[in-house]
Amino acid sequence: MPRQFSPLYVATIKSAERTGSMKEALGRYIAYQEEIERVRKKIVSATIYPAILCAVGALVIGFLVLYVVPRFAGVYQDMSATLPFFSRALLSFGSFMGSYGWLIGLLALALFTLCGWYLSRPEGRSKLNLQIWKVPAVGARMKVYQLARLYRTAGMLMDAGIPALRALGMCRDLLAAHLRPQLRISEREIERGVKMSAALAAAGLATPVAARMMAVGERGGEMGRMFSEIARFHDDEVARFIDIFTRAFEPILMTVLGASVGLVVVLMYMPIFELAGAIR
Repeated sequence: MPRQFSPLYVATIKSAERTGSMKEALGRYIAYQEEIERVRKKIVSATIYPAILCAVGALVIGFLVLYVVPRFAGVYQDMSATLPFFSRALLSFGSFMGSYGWLIGLLALALFTLCGWYLSRPEGRSKLNLQIWKVPAVGARMKVYQLARLYRTAGMLMDAGIPALRALGMCRDLLAAHLRPQLRISEREIERGVKMSAALAAAGLATPVAARMMAVGERGGEMGRMFSEIARFHDDEVARFIDIFTRAFEPILMTVLGASVGLVVVLMYMPIFELAGAIR
């Protein structure tokens, strides 16, 4: 029943059936799921507030541009020649939106639907991920998050008695599409007798800290436990980055939204201020 039980869960049960440690295997799987859920909740909770700010800001700016500005354009129509340049540009844009807003709305809906369809396809999500990974700071943290998933899953499988090569192969689908060939390269190197720490580091699938910790695990014969420790270390690193990013991003986003709304309002009311000055 693949819809109810993931391949990872089936592999855990299969290994426990061979070793007779079903209780311990289920406990490790539950702990694994709890760690994954903990990281996922941190990421989701960190993005909720910026998403709400973006949505509210877009609604406010859309209301001003689509409803308020066209009505101001009608009021200022007779004095358009005496308006400041930026006010004329804003009011011209508002008049255009008032006349063709329905057409622009349909085009925006069609574009949104097309983007949703494109992102629902695996190749679309893969291309989007590649573009996001090119952002210097964000891409590095996304890779660390992917590696943490790899280490945690491989460590759980090794602790359950699954050989290292097979455990890495089962974790391949957890990685981003452009990282999977690198994992295959490291698997071939391990088959040739290269140490796991050296093979993963050469393939770009191990940070310097992870490579040193894996070397310690190889000497002690506890690669499963060491992989779990590496995953925990990288998860904490990702959590710190998310916390710092959200603390810095939220005030910047509020400043940009406030400045955008304020700019629209000032450009609409600037002719009234000039008219008041002329009357004095």
